[in-house]
Amino acid sequence: MKFIADLHIHSRYSRATSSDLTPENLWRWGQYKGIQVIGTGDCIHPAWLKEIEEKMEPAEAGFFRLVPALAAKVAPQVPDRCRGDVRFVLSTEISSIYKKNGKVRKVHSLVILSSLLAARAFQRRLGAIGNIISDGRPILGLDAKDVLAIALECDPRVLFIPAHIWTPWFSVLGAKSGFDTMEECFEDLTRHVFAVETGLSSDPRMNWRLQQLDDFILVSNSDAHSAAKLGREANMFDTDFSYAGMYRALADKNDKGFSGTIEFFPEEGKYHFDGHRDCRVRLHPAETIKSKGLCPVCGRQLTGGVMSRVEALADRAEGRKATRARPYRRLIPLMEVMAEARGVGQQSRQVARAYMELIAKLGPELGILMDVPLADIAAVDGGVLAEAVGRVREGKVSIAAGYDGEYGVIKIFDDKERKDIHGKSRIFHLNFKG
Repeated sequence: MKFIADLHIHSRYSRATSSDLTPENLWRWGQYKGIQVIGTGDCIHPAWLKEIEEKMEPAEAGFFRLVPALAAKVAPQVPDRCRGDVRFVLSTEISSIYKKNGKVRKVHSLVILSSLLAARAFQRRLGAIGNIISDGRPILGLDAKDVLAIALECDPRVLFIPAHIWTPWFSVLGAKSGFDTMEECFEDLTRHVFAVETGLSSDPRMNWRLQQLDDFILVSNSDAHSAAKLGREANMFDTDFSYAGMYRALADKNDKGFSGTIEFFPEEGKYHFDGHRDCRVRLHPAETIKSKGLCPVCGRQLTGGVMSRVEALADRAEGRKATRARPYRRLIPLMEVMAEARGVGQQSRQVARAYMELIAKLGPELGILMDVPLADIAAVDGGVLAEAVGRVREGKVSIAAGYDGEYGVIKIFDDKERKDIHGKSRIFHLNFKG
């Protein structure tokens, strides 16, 4: 069975997240987006795990569904064209801050568990070590290798995935607090890591430049801090609709059940280029070399971006594919595209209303972005949006790259282009009606 999975999100119990992150809202937005499997996020947080147990019930092996009474209550908010099965899988992110080989390390790990029994066991083990209550993504003074070891003891079929592996401050290969190799971090347990998460600021093509990553499947997830951010990156499977099917697709090198990823344009990610946010300085790695790694405005150290870090560790030229390479699609979230087509802010009510009208008529967001004929989009929302979606599909966008915690800024049109396309679209429709 073909399905889309977003396995790394958060609950409202994590810091800096939206209060809308509830099981029922995730179920609703999963259908808006066209996602069939969603990670629960934060599944060892006591209050969130209690809510999961109250609001979800077992479905296919290792999957959970919203309880029928709650689903029936929320279902009227889902357009008929978007309705579909949504399942949940138990997941959490762990933040490890510790010292190893003479350096402070800060590594984030995505842990996906196959059962409630395993989640409770993992909760007990980590709760005895540190504070798992104050933040849905607990911060523990525990070696990432030890987190993996404990996870394996609680669930031999755990999916342990190093999260957003290039982020400068909190990742296994991050420039500020990570390692130069996976083996340096996980040592003899590296063989139990089957996949790594590329993060918003890198895409598979960048990761293929490292031979050390050849044996890992490259996964992508939204790391959503609000329900509307679901699916901005996601994974495509074609396998049994179960935890076992997903596990096999990632763990078995001969299995072809993992069929690819849905990606941000990496330039849009917060840490693609080098830079210094306080001074609004954004630099390509070549410019950073010229400035000797210092901010040209204030003279302080720049925050190195993902592009620089990949270049530092790369051992092959661009264009080569890894042995476990899969296809990928680069997209821009539909609300961003609609805002760009209208020349308004993404948070405007106009965009929110138009989004709901569009998915009601054409189906879920990811289908609109990837597959719906442009003529159908034009018929519902006009030629400007259809042109915008077409350009995104072809990669014809311009982006001022993200840096030092600031998202990149995407432009699909300039103002004149938008007006010209809108005018041509109006003339076409007037002639058609005439």
